[in-house]
Amino acid sequence: MKVQSVEPILLSIPFEDGGSGTGGTPGRWHTLDTVLVKVTADNGLVGWGEAFGYFCHHAVGEHIRNLVAAQFIGRTLDDVEALNLEVQRKLSLFGRCGLTIFALSGIDIALWDLKAKAAGVDLATLIAGKRRRENVQAYASLVRYGDEALVTRFCTQAVNEGFRSVKLHEVTLPEIRAARSAIGPDVSLTVDVNCSWSESQAMSLIPELRALDVLWVEEPIFPPEDWDTLARLGQLGVDIAAGENACTAQEFGHLARATRYLQPSITKVGGVSEFLRVARLAAQTGRGLMPHSPYFGPGHYATQQMAAALENFGLFEHLYVEPEAWFGGEPLTPHRGEVAIPRGPGIGFEPDPAVLERYAVC
Repeated sequence: MKVQSVEPILLSIPFEDGGSGTGGTPGRWHTLDTVLVKVTADNGLVGWGEAFGYFCHHAVGEHIRNLVAAQFIGRTLDDVEALNLEVQRKLSLFGRCGLTIFALSGIDIALWDLKAKAAGVDLATLIAGKRRRENVQAYASLVRYGDEALVTRFCTQAVNEGFRSVKLHEVTLPEIRAARSAIGPDVSLTVDVNCSWSESQAMSLIPELRALDVLWVEEPIFPPEDWDTLARLGQLGVDIAAGENACTAQEFGHLARATRYLQPSITKVGGVSEFLRVARLAAQTGRGLMPHSPYFGPGHYATQQMAAALENFGLFEHLYVEPEAWFGGEPLTPHRGEVAIPRGPGIGFEPDPAVLERYAVC
């Protein structure tokens, strides 16, 4: 089986989150800007992947078309991990983090989808020989509201829906305290700061988070690759998590020495191949694996397959928003805080043609 064609498909699907859509992104965030990757093999099979595209889907699409896709045309899929590394070496001059690796991630996911489909099994079974689990516990990953009343409202709503873990993207204590009050002492609480604090702010605020029994604080400072400072902050009584902005397992080697929880994002890190390398690193170093997965397309489905394949997979991140449409046509809302992992061939994803037609962007 050889790669015949690689096609990026750009989509933009509006969503509602109950907030203002501002705070953690360059502009108002109200659409799921996604780069689907369609890889067709010479035997007619089609694999689907997803490259990270929020606020950058046009640029990522061009990277796929004009730089990365050509490295895969005509190649066999005997060893996808080895092929991934070969292409990384060829493209190293174009950046080891960012758009090039995002593009590679989408193609890599599609190649693994193809390989599992050709074998007639789901991806988890292809990788591990068996499925470790059929369901995975999810946490509600709330957007940044910047408003105590909204935090209380959506935390309460998530708990009533059965979530036993909630993540905030708040950066000030009143909202974080409101969340703990709303969810009570028995639901776990994590806080993603999105690199908003200085070291001095983090030093003063993390002890307060400890008093609120926060499980982890995520990416507390800028720059997120300041390993030494992250290690120091980890001594303050709350575990540090990071990795959604890290590309390739190489960067996670540094993070494993500085943080407690590693958070690879399958659409950013280098696809399934690099995700598996990070998972092995986490197991070797005794670090927790808490992937970043605020997606509703192949990135979501492929991360589910990692949950089914890997013993050390932790919680599944479910972005707590309401899309106007679902990429695969079916809602991906967890049931009582758990996600059922698809059993179909490959990653379990096939796009809804009507969604592709309606939400495609040029």
